[in-house]
Amino acid sequence: MTRRIACIYYALAYYASWAWFGLGGCAVNLLSLPLLPWRQSPRVNRLARRAVRVLFRQWVFWFRTSRMLRITWRGFARPAAAPAARPGTVFIANHPTLVDAPILLARLPADTVCIFKPALMRNPAIGPAAIVGGHASGTGGIDLVRDLAERIAGGLSLLIFPEGTRTDAGAALNPLKPGFALIANRAGAAVRLVRIRSSRGLVPRGRAWWKPPAVLPATLEFALDREWPHDPRKPAAALTAEIEAYLRGELVKEAGR
Repeated sequence: MTRRIACIYYALAYYASWAWFGLGGCAVNLLSLPLLPWRQSPRVNRLARRAVRVLFRQWVFWFRTSRMLRITWRGFARPAAAPAARPGTVFIANHPTLVDAPILLARLPADTVCIFKPALMRNPAIGPAAIVGGHASGTGGIDLVRDLAERIAGGLSLLIFPEGTRTDAGAALNPLKPGFALIANRAGAAVRLVRIRSSRGLVPRGRAWWKPPAVLPATLEFALDREWPHDPRKPAAALTAEIEAYLRGELVKEAGR
């Protein structure tokens, strides 16, 4: 009986987490709509990013208090602090689950922008806050590389998931795309790796968000890993291959433990 009650509780907590996220997101996006004419203003961008960061941190708070999702931070300074990093860092991470991006954005420095899928930027429930916050759409090509490199050189940081989508089911890592390395090289910025590991079934690719994991509470671990300083002699393809080999090796080792 106790086990059944626990299963019901965690399932309710799972759906409540999405209700919280959805209602908070709608509120932030409604507040962002009137600010769209000022979406080129750095001050408005900064205020919008911080508002969204508050929403994401409240989501993390719910996970912690409900104990539905156990989040572990490794290599980060302390629970309330962002990682020690110079302004203008390109943060990259693997992408095993749908929820890792907002949770990670809640922890990274406040002036961190992210690259969103074009469909999300057009979504009226998500797009306004992303646009006003100065986040980027993934269809910019060389113009996107140039724009983000200039912004990173100016002090912003970037979070990017080089796999381009969530990791395929059963795979340790999808092949990495070199866009992050092109941006970092053009900006003269360091690349910092965040390694993410999630428990099985926590909204992976191919699984609908409304299907709870088979095992709750779920677990999600973020490890602040190596940094690759800017090396003007290293082409983007070589940097991408080096980081992919390192990250794949670490993920395979962790899976075998």
